[in-house]
Amino acid sequence: MTNVTALFPGQGSQEVGMGQGLAEVFRSARDVFRRADDALGLQLSKIIWTGPADELKRTENAQPALLVHSYAVWSVLEDDLAGRVRFAAGHSLGEFSAYAAAGTLEFEDAVRLVRRRGELMAASPPGSMAAVIGLDRKAIDRICETVRHQDGVVVPANYNSPMQVVVSGELAAVERVAALAKEAGARMVKRLEVSGAFHSPLMEDAEAGLRAELDRVTLRDPEFPVVSNVTAKPVTDARMAHSLLISQLTSPVRWSEGVKLIASEGVREFVELGPGKVLTGLLRRIDPALNGAAIGRPADIERLRETET
Repeated sequence: MTNVTALFPGQGSQEVGMGQGLAEVFRSARDVFRRADDALGLQLSKIIWTGPADELKRTENAQPALLVHSYAVWSVLEDDLAGRVRFAAGHSLGEFSAYAAAGTLEFEDAVRLVRRRGELMAASPPGSMAAVIGLDRKAIDRICETVRHQDGVVVPANYNSPMQVVVSGELAAVERVAALAKEAGARMVKRLEVSGAFHSPLMEDAEAGLRAELDRVTLRDPEFPVVSNVTAKPVTDARMAHSLLISQLTSPVRWSEGVKLIASEGVREFVELGPGKVLTGLLRRIDPALNGAAIGRPADIERLRETET
């Protein structure tokens, strides 16, 4: 696995108990959870490992929890992947995990930042998000444009794959988009269990708050390129990372474009570091030639290492 892309999942992939097995087996993972608890001054690890689920899925808990689990996996595999990571990419919150792995953010700074990011997002104006499956990007763009003139704020928030787009905005506007998408032939429209309209103009206050937090943190140039959600292009400069992490809150996640950019550079192997396999599942929908492995448990790490021997 000489050229590999490290992927880091975003909010929604969390589950109670994630990372506990890693911490029991690997000292480096155990240290990551301890460092996170110390950095936040709270027992985040207890929430992650024992729940309850409603507490874990709170935005201000889910975001640092996912970063911690992803970074714990990274801490175990860092030596295995040394010199092999051609790119990294993280979905929304996962972009902070990617920058932590790339050395742009100190781990403790990253944990505190995403905790605050979650608090800011949770305190933003109420809104909704829905995944539309079975219509392409242009169709969703047109529907959102139509609805914005009649029902309020709604925008495409995540371009996850050629036929999966998430929309975000005010509740009535999202519901109207859902209805029109079904009329236009969408195979499925699914409301997401989130507390706000992420990656939409309704996050403008959160964007300002995050800017203030990031201004207090020192960022370094990434050790390997991190593909931005905002531009779908590789970032190799700390100042650009700083700017894009802020604008990401109100900009759509151009995930499909980012994966295609990586594939165009000849990289076909991907490892998803964290809970679940959402991003691994999206790979084949974006490009059937891509291969992904989801790594979140000790058994996953064993399998990966077996394929290397």
